[in-house]
Amino acid sequence: MHIRRPRGWELPEAAATPEQIYLSRRQMMGAGAALLATATFGGTAAAQRAADLPDPSASLYPAKQNPRYTLDRPITPEDKSSVVNNYYEFSYGKNVAPSMSRFQRRPWVVKIDGMVEKPQELGIDDLLKKVQLEERLYRHRCVEAWSMAVPWTGFPLADLVALAAPTSGAKYLKMETFLDPKVAPNQRDFRFPWPYVEGLTLAEATHELAFLVTGVYGKPAPNQYGAPLRLVTPWKYGFKSIKGIVRFTFTDKQPVSYWEQVQGAEYGFWANVNPKVPHPRWSQASEEDLTTGERRPTLIFNGYGAFVADLYKGQEDRKIWY
Repeated sequence: MHIRRPRGWELPEAAATPEQIYLSRRQMMGAGAALLATATFGGTAAAQRAADLPDPSASLYPAKQNPRYTLDRPITPEDKSSVVNNYYEFSYGKNVAPSMSRFQRRPWVVKIDGMVEKPQELGIDDLLKKVQLEERLYRHRCVEAWSMAVPWTGFPLADLVALAAPTSGAKYLKMETFLDPKVAPNQRDFRFPWPYVEGLTLAEATHELAFLVTGVYGKPAPNQYGAPLRLVTPWKYGFKSIKGIVRFTFTDKQPVSYWEQVQGAEYGFWANVNPKVPHPRWSQASEEDLTTGERRPTLIFNGYGAFVADLYKGQEDRKIWY
């Protein structure tokens, strides 16, 4: 007998009031929002020409794979992972690419500021000249209880931290995505606190696993993956992996992330993967594999405990998972 397990984002119709829509992470806006996005951002000839321009960083791919980071499962095929992306600036559904026709990856300027000795603004291609790209095979675990395995290309976040030279008082790194409602239709939705904000402790940001991604599957990342610059922290739930980053601010105050602002009772700062701590609306004990459709047990820290457990030693009794 087939038992259908409700997705975490599915709400009963009785709960679909404006207030509940605001408080719920999974915003199912329906056909009306999709039609609005299509009508407004359906793509012009100029936008299409911009999207078709070759990526100036294309010659950097494929990068050499780092053998330190291995998988216990097959890589998820690109045709599966490319259509399952949470990118709420563009779509409340999963297949984001059709809503991104006006999005352009160049020019792209990254600002580094706050408590640093070297505040600066860098074009993405100038930034890429200062780092060494590599490929890493990482597991990815969404808070919605699905998972995939991805060959990311990028560079350690620690390299960007080194470029900034944070002062001794800096304790956290705050990251912000771009803000441009002309190209991102849902940034016009006043119910949400745009731009998307995420944060890490400086210890997390300089950990070897924290990775800034510029490519995937051996080529520059398509837009829906968060191009031209996104974060990947594989021991944390995927909503920590902010996309389309334009600003890195070093601070002594813990940032309040996007989902903390939307629904702090369900989504917190830490977001470490833990099968023993359920989300308030669903279990985290198992996950659905996008490659096979099968369910497997969730691993503590998404299987990266040998790397990151020491970051949280002595905090076992704290609620650091959400």
